[in-house]
Amino acid sequence: MNSVSHFVGLDYHQNSLQVCVMDQHGHVRLNRQCGNDLASLLPVLGEAGPVNKIALEACEGAADLAEALTRAGDWAVELGHPLYVAKIKGSPDKSDYSDARLLADLARVGYLPRVWLAPEKIRQWRQLINHRQRLVATATRLRRAEDRRALKLRVGAALRNNRVKVEGARWTKKWIDAVRRHPDLSETSRWLIEELLDELAYVLEKLTRVESRLREATRDDPVIARLRTIEGIGEVTSWVLRAVVGRFDRFRNAKQLCRYCGLTPRNISTGNRQVQGELIDVVDRRLRAILIQAAQRLIRTVDPWRALADRLIEAGKPRNVAVAAVANRWMRTVHRRMTCMAA
Repeated sequence: MNSVSHFVGLDYHQNSLQVCVMDQHGHVRLNRQCGNDLASLLPVLGEAGPVNKIALEACEGAADLAEALTRAGDWAVELGHPLYVAKIKGSPDKSDYSDARLLADLARVGYLPRVWLAPEKIRQWRQLINHRQRLVATATRLRRAEDRRALKLRVGAALRNNRVKVEGARWTKKWIDAVRRHPDLSETSRWLIEELLDELAYVLEKLTRVESRLREATRDDPVIARLRTIEGIGEVTSWVLRAVVGRFDRFRNAKQLCRYCGLTPRNISTGNRQVQGELIDVVDRRLRAILIQAAQRLIRTVDPWRALADRLIEAGKPRNVAVAAVANRWMRTVHRRMTCMAA
């Protein structure tokens, strides 16, 4: 038994692990539960003999366990893409036992849909990026809901009720300060306006704090420094690319990177019919949104990219398709420049 390589599938739970050990011929050597810690897991793995590969589904906490396992033994540890693995697991008889066995079998035959195990530093940056994104979403929601419905309607109503007219472009900082200080507002109207404006200001202040934290955490990172030298990449775009993409050289070519970023259309084939569909859907949408926004800026400000978008639109492509195409081409140049710099 000890001369046979084994493959391990771990079905991860917060307080426990279901461990399935399978040999290279597909025979299950053991499949049982243990505690979710190395002290409980390593003795179980020791019973199996030589372990070739360990597979577990990517989820919260799984990356930390995978990194600890990588340090603890001479075996390959792979994370499975949660969406694809969930589809493969679809069964009327789904259980922890069957899930662990499936992961072990996928690792054995080389069909595990893998995701990159990012280093701990990048995982921490991802947490900061996720927190920033939540704040941005909150601020955007406040702007959309409150500016258009509450700030424009309620603040406008309060100003009209008090027969107050504030000169200047509305919703600029100067205009908001003038509204706050206007002497003809009633006490109730002033309180209402202060509440609405302070709520938005509070979220924007928190956003400023998390960006300062990101700036401090990534100050000495050479990859971000290289990204900032590329046209179209600002501070936020460099943070998101570094946190989500991590290393550009892990993609064999620029096409792989564009597919990872969700900038490539899906291929829809049936019989002899082959067409391109919408953009790939199973991606990090935050990353794709950042890149689409960057492409919009490039089209407005850089002549070659504006010319490319114009040619595509003149050829009958919708504007959103043209923008995605610009983002795709631009990311190919980013991949080339980043890999050349790294070399």
